[in-house]
Amino acid sequence: MAFSDYHRLADVLKKFKIEPIDHPDLFAGVADVQPSAFVTASLHHGLPLATAIGTEKARSEMIVVPLLLDLKIHAPDISLFSGVELSVDPEAGLTGVCDFLVSRTPEQHVVRAPIVTLVEAKNENLREGMAQCLAEMIAAQIFNQREGNDVVTVYGAVTTGSVWKFMSLSGQTVTLDPEEYLISRPEQILGILIQMAKG
Repeated sequence: MAFSDYHRLADVLKKFKIEPIDHPDLFAGVADVQPSAFVTASLHHGLPLATAIGTEKARSEMIVVPLLLDLKIHAPDISLFSGVELSVDPEAGLTGVCDFLVSRTPEQHVVRAPIVTLVEAKNENLREGMAQCLAEMIAAQIFNQREGNDVVTVYGAVTTGSVWKFMSLSGQTVTLDPEEYLISRPEQILGILIQMAKG
């Protein structure tokens, strides 16, 4: 079993004994951050194209990646990875390829602790993506602990490119933000991503 085999959030919660909490104001105090001219132009041209193509790959490349590049500019001490394997406990189903992950270290050649943010790009199925992303967050939490870097919170984001949902994992509790954040307000999404990466 791998991250991609998780399709129901309830199954992940039950298997790993995680307690869910809804928190509509999880990122209420986060300031907006204006995206660069590059991101603004990329979204202007890429969003309609990615939506028309309709694949996860197109959404990742044309919508998600430009925002994550801006994240790296605003938080230069992080490392950003795309399509890397995170294998923590294959027998427990905590293994597989992560769409994107962020580590709070400038080392860019090897994934090192602490992994603080995981972004899962899905093709219109946010609920399924939340299950997969939470499994990745649990794996990141264990990875951090094993590496002796026990950060308090690991964050996750699930996106279709057009719609974003956020959550955080602390101990055995996952806090879910019920709000859906729209790409029509990229400054809000970028602000949250920066907050998640910097802690």
